[in-house]
Amino acid sequence: MPQPPADLLIRAAAVHTLVPGAPIQAAVAVTGDRITALAPDPAGLDGLIGAHTAVVDAPDATVLPAFDDTHTHLIFAAYSVHDVPVHQARTIPEFLDLIRRRAAVTPPGEWIRTTTNWQELNLRERRMPTLAELDAATTEHPVLVKRGGHNDLLNSHALRLAGITAETPEPPGGHILRDRDGRPTGRLVDTAIALVERLLPRPDLASRIDGLRAASRDYAATGIGTVRDCMVPIEDLDVLRAAHLAGALSVRVRALVSGFGVRTAADAEDLLDRMEPWRERGDPWLRVWGVKFGIDGGIEAGALEQPYADRDCYHGLLLWEPDVLVEAVDRVVRRGWRVGVHAWGDRGLRILLDIYEQVLARHPGLPPGTLVIEHGGLATPEQRARAIRLGIPVTVQHPLLHDAAAPQIQAWGEHRVRDLFPLREWIDEGALITAGSDFPVGPYGAMTSVWGMTTRQTAVGVQGPEHAIGRAEAIALHTTDAARLLGEEGQRGALAVGALADLTVWPESPYGCAVDALAALRPTLTLVGGRAVHDPAGLAGGARPRTG
Repeated sequence: MPQPPADLLIRAAAVHTLVPGAPIQAAVAVTGDRITALAPDPAGLDGLIGAHTAVVDAPDATVLPAFDDTHTHLIFAAYSVHDVPVHQARTIPEFLDLIRRRAAVTPPGEWIRTTTNWQELNLRERRMPTLAELDAATTEHPVLVKRGGHNDLLNSHALRLAGITAETPEPPGGHILRDRDGRPTGRLVDTAIALVERLLPRPDLASRIDGLRAASRDYAATGIGTVRDCMVPIEDLDVLRAAHLAGALSVRVRALVSGFGVRTAADAEDLLDRMEPWRERGDPWLRVWGVKFGIDGGIEAGALEQPYADRDCYHGLLLWEPDVLVEAVDRVVRRGWRVGVHAWGDRGLRILLDIYEQVLARHPGLPPGTLVIEHGGLATPEQRARAIRLGIPVTVQHPLLHDAAAPQIQAWGEHRVRDLFPLREWIDEGALITAGSDFPVGPYGAMTSVWGMTTRQTAVGVQGPEHAIGRAEAIALHTTDAARLLGEEGQRGALAVGALADLTVWPESPYGCAVDALAALRPTLTLVGGRAVHDPAGLAGGARPRTG
């Protein structure tokens, strides 16, 4: 029986299937949401062209699977669509003027919130705005300046609403920074941010969907087809579902429900009860992956074995008592969900491995990939060997290192920052590692990440070039290895007949283009499930799948 006409046919210089042992192809056909044929000759699938087949002739292009970002924060990116874009500022006066302009068009008393993807050491003044400066921008509005996922800055109005005074105690696992007289400076770190963020009004659903539409479209424009969102509040699962049903998602989402509000095993049980309806709701576009916890802080609070470079006797923050986190993780895996735990410093990673080893002893038959290390930033040789022996995968994020290198060097010193994300060693020693961005700490983008992993370039120069990997290895961390982590190999991550049609078309080869061109390389076409989610030139003729 003859094969029916394809919906889409792409002819290219090279179609890299990433199927082990398979030769490079030159044509790929898509029907519905699946790849239906491959051929080594650009004209080899011309017999599948029908009256309604869209044909993409790209004789210089390279086709690859769509990339996964295995540790990012789409929810944060969606909020940023409507937030004050302070990441555009290069000086503190510019930063404050952006807030001032938003205040001029915002009714008094309403919250003003900023984007999160900025670093103070990348400003000309190399510092954060002060409480007095934020008050000078507006006294009529509470202001929340977010930096990454671990730091908040408040003006006096916001401090008053949160009830944060000189008498407010430090929350477990968090810091309220204070001046010499004990008065809050407006900066909150790690768990302390909950003191203010619980007060923020929830935007209406239409606004949330609009933010997800814009943010997911922007991910797709960089070659990302699937995001593993690593801190989704439980109530935002309904927002993601509404966005999916509205056709607003341009990427697949694998959600890690935030466990950062969980403090006890009983809290974990309550969260899991709320997750239960999602066990049967997943589809190829939107699924709940599991739960996200954090063992230590971030750039300024990751838990180290040796003291910080900028603070004598300071070793960072542990966010959990280890025995309590063992019980919380145990509850999650007993209910059949997976767990990812943030570990940044070497002490944090050591303690996390202790926790995972205890959980594995209780559950010796856990499926591979049930327990995951998120970041594993400063991983010693002994810790790497232990993680590999336990079969624990690791997600790594060079874009985080790129943007945060300056403040991390200030906190930890150059010698430790050079050894962050030892990718060469992880791979050579046999670990399953996958790659992501950790947006908003680092920028998302398929080739931005590949460029960083292969050059070790950061905002303050090359850090640890001995840890660099090759381009093919870096691409695998976002494709075939990412699909393994998510348990979706055979469906995504490689281009094979019958697999989901998640693919990207690049105007020049990511394997061979100049280094300077790699970081800025963007696809001309991104397909997810046969749907053209990024196609600025209309190459695919508005291709949409008939199924899936």
